[in-house]
Amino acid sequence: MADDKISENIEEYLEVLYRNGSNGEQVSTTTLSKELGIAPGSVTQMLKKLENLGYIEYTPYKGATLTDEGMNIAQKITRKHRILEKFLMDILKIKEENIHEQACEMEHTLSDEAERALCTMLNNPDLCPDNNIIPACNFDFESCHECYSQKDFDQVMNRKFNLLCISELTSNTEGIISFIRGSNDLLDEIADRGIKVGSHLIYEFNDNRIGNHYLVNIDGEELNIPLDMANNIFIRI
Repeated sequence: MADDKISENIEEYLEVLYRNGSNGEQVSTTTLSKELGIAPGSVTQMLKKLENLGYIEYTPYKGATLTDEGMNIAQKITRKHRILEKFLMDILKIKEENIHEQACEMEHTLSDEAERALCTMLNNPDLCPDNNIIPACNFDFESCHECYSQKDFDQVMNRKFNLLCISELTSNTEGIISFIRGSNDLLDEIADRGIKVGSHLIYEFNDNRIGNHYLVNIDGEELNIPLDMANNIFIRI
């Protein structure tokens, strides 16, 4: 279950910050005010509170960015929301116009164990119905195959760091590939390109997006990565 010490209101703020600044971009008070439907003055007061809690770094008149701790919480709640949207639409056949609100109501109480079970049932989805990226889980696995192999949820450990997939990167970024998501077939396709956990990846924003492909440097070799792979190759940030 979501951490009882973290209110739903705080999770909503962190979720909006993640949606608009997942790769370290500053998110303005105006953006938060519009998306949350809250007066700018109230948003400013909450941002100060979130900074005191260690979840964000806030610069008056400029905006806020997530800290590592804030990112962890934001990714977790965003992941639950988007997996629930996928479940509500694909399995329960809820009308598309209703799924966002229902997912909002459910995300704060969905346990980590239930989230993992939903992910498995849905075959490790990478996109929600709005085609937004579903963040990686924060379980300490290097691939979904490892997750399948661990049947006892009580033995599942959490990662100590955050991840972003290649297609989420919005600035020059480099890091270590630390998780690869997907079916065994997709994992095999990625491995056939010489991409593996532990590889060093460099992404140069602006120059390296070619249609639905991403030009990246992995272990010194330039590779053109299609979108379906880019959504599922995660680097440590």
